[in-house]
Amino acid sequence: MDTGQPRLLLVEDDGRLGPLLAEVLGDSYRVDLATDGQAGLHAGLTQTYEVMVIDRGLPVIDGVDLVRRLRDRAVTTPILILTARAAVADRVEGLDAGAEDYLVKPFEIDELLARLRALRRRSIDRATTLDLGRRRFDVAGRRVLDPDGNDPVDLSGQEAALLEVLARRPQQVFTRPDLLEAVFDPADDPGSVDTYVYYLRRKLGRECVQTVHGLGYRLGVA
Repeated sequence: MDTGQPRLLLVEDDGRLGPLLAEVLGDSYRVDLATDGQAGLHAGLTQTYEVMVIDRGLPVIDGVDLVRRLRDRAVTTPILILTARAAVADRVEGLDAGAEDYLVKPFEIDELLARLRALRRRSIDRATTLDLGRRRFDVAGRRVLDPDGNDPVDLSGQEAALLEVLARRPQQVFTRPDLLEAVFDPADDPGSVDTYVYYLRRKLGRECVQTVHGLGYRLGVA
C-alpha cells in the first residue's frame, strides 16, 4: 500500500543493523531492505527510489561495485554509502564510483537522516530535462518538448528509458549489449535495441539516434 512516503532502498547485510535501520528510517521513508549486493542490484534496476543507503562490505557484490554497476546502467538515484572504513582513500573510492555521500560507522541516526534530507533536496534541485540539441527531454513526463511550441512527443516506457541512457551520456557510444543490459533484459533478443531505436527515430526523426558503424549507437540531434 502506497503511504505517500518517499521510497528508500537499504542494502545492509548485518542481521541486527539492517532491520534496526529499516525500522528507524521507516518513520520517514517506505523502506525496502536487501541483504546482499545482488538483491540490491535487482531492486535498484527494477524499482524506483528517491534515495539509496548501501553498506560497503556486502556479500555477493561489494557495495562500491554495486554503486558502480547502478551508475553504469544509468540509475541516477542519490546514494549514501555506509562503511566501517574511515580512510580517505576508501571514501574517495566510494565517491568516485558514483555515490553522493559517505558515512562512517558508528554514526548517529540524526546525522544519517540529515544527510538523506540533503541528498533529496539536491536531487529535487537537479534539472529534470535533458538536452537533445534543438529539443528537450522531460524525463519524468516521458515526453520530448519542442521549443517552437508544437505538441510534445510522448514516449513509451522503454522508448523513454533508451533515450535517457543515451541523453545522460551524449558523447558515449553504446554497444547493443550495453543498451540491452541497461534498458531491457540481457536475456532479450538483441534485436530489441534496434527495434526501439527505430521507434525513437520514427517519432523524433532519423537524426535523434546516431549509428556508429561497427560499434553501436550514440545520441544524435532531435
